[in-house]
Amino acid sequence: MPQNPIQAFQSEHYLNHNQKRLEHLASLGLDIHNSSVLEVGAGIGDHTGFFLERGCEVLSTEPRLENLQVLQSRHKRVCTRNLDLEKPPRRLKDLFDIVYCYGTLYHLSTPREAIDFMARHCRKFLLLETCVSSGNGEYMNLCKEYAEDMTQSISGKGCRPTRKWIYSQLKRHFEFVYMPITQPNHQEFPLDWTSLSSSDSGLLRSIFIASRYELNNSLLVEEIPMKQRKFQKEEITQTLNQ
Repeated sequence: MPQNPIQAFQSEHYLNHNQKRLEHLASLGLDIHNSSVLEVGAGIGDHTGFFLERGCEVLSTEPRLENLQVLQSRHKRVCTRNLDLEKPPRRLKDLFDIVYCYGTLYHLSTPREAIDFMARHCRKFLLLETCVSSGNGEYMNLCKEYAEDMTQSISGKGCRPTRKWIYSQLKRHFEFVYMPITQPNHQEFPLDWTSLSSSDSGLLRSIFIASRYELNNSLLVEEIPMKQRKFQKEEITQTLNQ
């Protein structure tokens, strides 16, 4: 098991996974540039640079102090804060154009409260990527994690909600909830959800975009797609040129 944040987050698996997710996010052509961003569960800041490169003002938050110290050393001009989504602060009054929650929700035992908190501080849209369970019902599916691992739940408890559960929770707060018709080019992102069963092992991941206003985007649908297609790298250029 990794003994420090650098070992935990800089493995070949993590670097490849982060690259695929951020390439996919860029391909969606969302209005991100020059936004204020609340990044939750930021780890050591592997995704933070994506927003800095786009001229954003970022508040990066993380519950583990060891991770936060590495983040601060890597991104010295970024505001940081120790924030645990299991116990979100009431005194945070700021609103942000974008709330960014990639790879964090499934490390929580209280995902409903976390979504409530993120929605309260979101002015435009919430970007959410998480591990999920297969199935069409609305289930939160609590599970155990290793609190000693810097990349997992700080409480030792997590969840694997179904896509329908997450979609329904987001609809409580946002008029528009979308999912992309594409998936990152990575084995943890299924393309055919009809072929999965409850006995399938391994991590399954999905992406959600919850918005205060309608997004006219041909890569997003206001439903839970049962079949998606693999994202291709050239789509970044195509989307930006539209």
